[in-house]
Amino acid sequence: MSRPRIRSGALALCAALAGCAAQIPDPAALTEPPLTRTAIAAPPDAAPGTCWGRHVSPAVIETVTEQVLVRPAETRPDGSVARPAAYRTETTQKIVEERRETWFETPCEDTMTSDFIASLQRALAARGLYRGPVNGRMDSRTRAAIRRYQKPQGLDSGILSLASARRLGLIAVGRPKG
Repeated sequence: MSRPRIRSGALALCAALAGCAAQIPDPAALTEPPLTRTAIAAPPDAAPGTCWGRHVSPAVIETVTEQVLVRPAETRPDGSVARPAAYRTETTQKIVEERRETWFETPCEDTMTSDFIASLQRALAARGLYRGPVNGRMDSRTRAAIRRYQKPQGLDSGILSLASARRLGLIAVGRPKG
């Protein structure tokens, strides 16, 4: 009885595929939009020395298409159709939900060090939200995990809010004076 020989090319292919399996991409990170900086740094009523993020939710528009009767059908005395009804198609759009702009306080740039971001990545990973390497970089995987963490609290943004950083235990919560 002879054994089948495995070719070295097949072994190399299997080894390459095994290496790829460890790096499963995070689908949410693939759709995370890049961060953009605006000239407006804070809302008008912001306290001096604070840092802010802005999230804009686009308006939700509904398109409705319907057939409108232009001319009813004409029938003969015996009930047969002499001329069929005529319709036209009308398409209308209406805003179901208005565009919203949400401002929220964020940790300032000097706080967002690579050590801070690595701690953030570990905190999100401990909650099962971050699946990437702890590298201290604010990449699309990290922002997607931030979005997953903040969304249940009502903030659908990949920019870390100060409130979320405090809930994660990354920034001390101030005590009331008195």
